[in-house]
Amino acid sequence: MATLNEKKTCSERMENFRRFVWNPETKLFMGRSLINWVWISLYYLAFYVVMSGLFALSIYSLMRTINPYEPDYQDQLKSPGVTLRPDVYGDRGLQIYYNVSDNKTWEGLVTTLHTFLTAYTPAAQHLNINCTNNTYFIQDTFDGPNKTKLSCKFTSDMLQNCSGISDPTFGFPEGKPCFIIKMNRIIKFFPGNGTAPRVNCTYVGKESRPLEVDYYPVNGTFNLHYFPYYGKKAQPSYSNPLVAVKFLNITRNTELKIVCKIIGAGITFDNAHDPYEGKVEFKLKIED
Repeated sequence: MATLNEKKTCSERMENFRRFVWNPETKLFMGRSLINWVWISLYYLAFYVVMSGLFALSIYSLMRTINPYEPDYQDQLKSPGVTLRPDVYGDRGLQIYYNVSDNKTWEGLVTTLHTFLTAYTPAAQHLNINCTNNTYFIQDTFDGPNKTKLSCKFTSDMLQNCSGISDPTFGFPEGKPCFIIKMNRIIKFFPGNGTAPRVNCTYVGKESRPLEVDYYPVNGTFNLHYFPYYGKKAQPSYSNPLVAVKFLNITRNTELKIVCKIIGAGITFDNAHDPYEGKVEFKLKIED
């Protein structure tokens, strides 16, 4: 019993470990002969080569089935979402409050619009082409550079009084602000069924006065030649068309709720589960 319970010294433990690593009497390395280690190494080498080959084959087969220009499966959103610029989110959604007498309250909104429109300068649109037809721009071939499809130009000057060119303040200090409406992209979506979809902004609630609005481009339409969209790889220089709305008769010192809807065949705006499908709602308050 005393022998079994006898503790080994540190030097004895180290000696036993050295003999385990290399036993000069049996010529074993870590308990195995050289030929055993060779066979084990070859087995694992072959195992991992086969596993890597199967993985590479599965990835290759998967990639062969994927269309690089269009996802095989898209989400169930059949109608595009709508966004607003400038976009200021409060506790209850989009809220744009400012004071015409305090430029600090609206300078950030103006900066947001200028920053957003930098992508719509003539220099930024130099890869796109001028389109004049008021019909869908259907492209069955890749006629653009580097096997891409062509995209139509949309420059900020098309927004006229809301372009930030003639009026760099976008009408904010006058209490007649400009807002920009953008319809999100859906691949191979044909909005309007041959008729250009348009923006229509109205008050929400019991506001007695009708909302007076100027739309840019004229009639607030998204020209059909910007559709369909073929995807980022097919149209790397594509830019969403825009519609600017300039509110002319906003009641001062009153919080107003406004909704801007996209009117057109194939576009819905009554989805209770998605407040930004086919429309955008926001609160606006202009103070003296």
